[in-house]
Amino acid sequence: MSLQLFNLEGKRALITGSSQGIGLALAKGLAEAGASIVLNGRDETKLKAAADGFETPVDSLAFDATDHQAVRDAVDRFEAETGAIDILVNNAGMQHRGPLEDFPADAFERLLRTNVSSVFNVGQAVARHMIARGKGKIINIASVQTALARPGIAPYTATKGAVGNLTKGMATDWARHGLQCNAIAPGYFDTPLNAALVSDETFSAWLEKRTPAGRWGKVEELVGACIFLSSDASSFVNGHTLYVDGGITASL
Repeated sequence: MSLQLFNLEGKRALITGSSQGIGLALAKGLAEAGASIVLNGRDETKLKAAADGFETPVDSLAFDATDHQAVRDAVDRFEAETGAIDILVNNAGMQHRGPLEDFPADAFERLLRTNVSSVFNVGQAVARHMIARGKGKIINIASVQTALARPGIAPYTATKGAVGNLTKGMATDWARHGLQCNAIAPGYFDTPLNAALVSDETFSAWLEKRTPAGRWGKVEELVGACIFLSSDASSFVNGHTLYVDGGITASL
């Protein structure tokens, strides 16, 4: 009976930035838990390739998550023509590394749009429909940089701190409408976004010593947290950031 709490059959999940990496892994995990999947990205070719990797048919919804009007138009059209989005995973994001004193202003603005504005844009567009139904799940992908900083990524750290606080704000405004809004904060995972770090032997050696678990995370290890926050098992969890990081935020 308790396992039924995690069953996502009959639910539809939209995952932004899901043509690769963490987004794609989460989409596949939610599909295995029974959810119908809506993939999202800007590149329709990459979306089709990702969709072909699923055992069951999935929908694809191509839009730029940083474009507020395009997001709203796409979500409203999908809801009208296809059906309800019960679960939203705000995963779209990017990284740009460089010393803060020389960090390009245009790169800073791009980080803000991609990592923060996208969460607001898609979250608001989907929440309008969820509020009308009196239920819904929103999961924002934060980071260990929601709580910690390291050299060379101060603007990224700022954006992920904002995601953590925006998650709290979503819960504060929307919990009374039946929505649960939470965040998952991954530690260091072997993904395309971290390819440069994974291939850096010095950094990998440092990370393995710094992380109590002693290794990089595997993207599949984020799936359980996502299923939990997408399911009835988390019906009274709201405004929470769940760190999945091998213990890195728990230790000095």
